[in-house]
Amino acid sequence: MTEDKARKRAIRERMAKTGERYAAARRHVVKPPPAEVADPGMSDEAIRRGSGKGWAEWFEILDAWGATRRTHAEIARHVHEEHGITGWWTQSVTVGYERARGLRATHQRPDGYNVSVSRTFPVDVDTLFRAFAEPARRARWLEPGTLEVRTTQPGRSARFDFRDGTTRVQAYYTAKGPAKASVQLQHERLADAAAVEETRRFWKDRLRRLADALRA
Repeated sequence: MTEDKARKRAIRERMAKTGERYAAARRHVVKPPPAEVADPGMSDEAIRRGSGKGWAEWFEILDAWGATRRTHAEIARHVHEEHGITGWWTQSVTVGYERARGLRATHQRPDGYNVSVSRTFPVDVDTLFRAFAEPARRARWLEPGTLEVRTTQPGRSARFDFRDGTTRVQAYYTAKGPAKASVQLQHERLADAAAVEETRRFWKDRLRRLADALRA
C-alpha cells in the first residue's frame, strides 16, 4: 500500500469512528511526525536488507498510517499484511518503530524484555541446526535441561523453552556458504532490563563453547 493510500485509509477510519467530515478528520491524521526519541535497535543497513526498506521509509509509512495510536499487534499485522513482511522481520520493523517513537523501552516487548545474540560458525547450516536440535549434540556445549524443544523447521529455525519454561528462545539459522552458517538467538519474556545483559553474557559464553565443540 502506498503512503497516500495508507493516509486516506486512516482518514476514512477516523471519519467512521468520529463522524467528522473529511477535512476535519484529515487535520488529525496528517500532522508532523513525532520525533525519533530512541535508536530503533537495528542498523538501517540491516533493516533494509531484511525488509526492503530503511528506517526513514518505515517511519514515514507507519506515521502516515497512524501507528503511534495503534497497538503492537495492530502494527505487526499491518506490516505483515499490507507490506508483505514475514516472520522475524515483521517483529523487527514493529519493535524498532515502537522504540524510535518512544512507545517502548529498549529490549521491551509486550510480554517482557528480550535480547538477541548471534554468531557465525565454519560449518554447514544443517550441522549447526543439529547442534541445537539433537540432545546429544546439544549436551556437548550446553548444560542438559537448559533448552527444551518446542517446534523446529530443520535448517531454518527452532523454538525452545528455557529451563523452567518461564522464558523462551527462538533460534534462526542462515546458510552463508557450503561450510559457513550463522545462528541468531532471540531470548524472550525476560523479567526486566537487568536480565537482558545477564542473558546476553550467558549466550555469548555458550556460543563460544559451541564454536569449540564444532571444531573438536
